[in-house]
Amino acid sequence: MNCPDAPLVSVLTPVYNGEKYLSQCIDSVLAQTYSNWEYIIVDNCSDDRSLEIAQGYAKNDPRIRIHKNKEYVRVIPNHNIAFKQISPASKYCKIAHADDWLFPDCVRQMVNLAEANPSVAIVGAYGLRETRIAWDGLPYPSTLVTGREICRRTLLSDLDVFGTGNSILIRSDAIRGRQQFYNESNLHADKESCFEVLQNYDFGFVHQVLTFRRLHIEAVTADARRLNTYPLGNLVILTKYGRKYLNDGEYEKCLRQHLIHYYAFLGQSMLHRQDKQFWKYHKNGLRALGYSPNRAKLLGALFLEAMSVLLNPRKTLERIARRIVNVIKREAARSS
Repeated sequence: MNCPDAPLVSVLTPVYNGEKYLSQCIDSVLAQTYSNWEYIIVDNCSDDRSLEIAQGYAKNDPRIRIHKNKEYVRVIPNHNIAFKQISPASKYCKIAHADDWLFPDCVRQMVNLAEANPSVAIVGAYGLRETRIAWDGLPYPSTLVTGREICRRTLLSDLDVFGTGNSILIRSDAIRGRQQFYNESNLHADKESCFEVLQNYDFGFVHQVLTFRRLHIEAVTADARRLNTYPLGNLVILTKYGRKYLNDGEYEKCLRQHLIHYYAFLGQSMLHRQDKQFWKYHKNGLRALGYSPNRAKLLGALFLEAMSVLLNPRKTLERIARRIVNVIKREAARSS
C-alpha cells in the first residue's frame, strides 16, 4: 500500500495546549508504515508551546500542514474545523488525538481493510486504554459487518467497538457530504457520527491493537467523567437513531431501560453531593430531549440508593475507597 497510487490519507490532530504529549503523537504519525498521508495539525489558539512544536515538525516534513484558528472554539467545533482542512484528493481520514498516539501499522491495516471492502466507511480496531484492551466484543473474524447490524447490536447491548475519534478510520466522502461532520451539541459526537454514517455504509474491524488512548487529568475525558456525560450522550444517540435501527418494540424497551438507568444514576449522584454545574448539565440535557426532570422518580431513585447503602455497608466502603484512590491519582497527576 506504499506504491505511488496508494490512496491519500488525511491525518488530523486538533490541539489546544497539548505540548506535554504532542510530540509523541506526531512521532507516531511519522512512524507509520503507510507513507501516503497528509498531516494537518489544527492549533486552537494554544497559549503553551503546542504551535511551536507543530511548526518545528512541519519545517522538516512537507506532508505536515499547520492551521491556526483565529479565535478559540470548543473541542467539538475544533474537530469540525479540522475536518474541513482535508485535501480534495483524500480518500480516508484518520484522527490522531494530541494526547494519544497510533501504533506503527495502524493506518496501513485500516486502509487495507477499507480498500478490500468498498462498502465500508468506518474501520475500527482494538485499542490500548492505558494498560487495558478496549473496544472489543466482536468475535473473530468479524472483519465486515453491515452498518445496520453493528448499530443495532450497539444499541441493544453493551457492545462498544466505535471507541473514540482516535480509534477509527473514516472514508473522506462520508465527511465531505455533511456541513458539520460532528454534532456540536453532543460531547460524544464521535460516537454519534458512526450512527449517522453507517445508515448508508458498512463497518470494518481489524482484530489488532492499533491505537493508544491516554487517561489523564488534562484530557477532555476528565471533564466527561466529572460531569458523567456518558448516560446522557447515549440517551441522545438512542432518541435520535433508535427508530432508524430498531423496530418499535425494541426501541420502546431500550428507551425505558435507558431512562431507568439514568434516573438510578441521578439518584446515586444526589448522595454524592454533585455541584451545580453537574445538575445544570443533566437537567438541560433532559429538557432538550423533551423530558422534564421528574422529581418523584429522582426521589424514588434516591430512596433505593440510600437503602442500598444501608443494606450493603461493605459495598459502600469499597466505593468510598475507590473515590479516595481516584482523588489521590488526580492530585498526583496535577503535581507531575
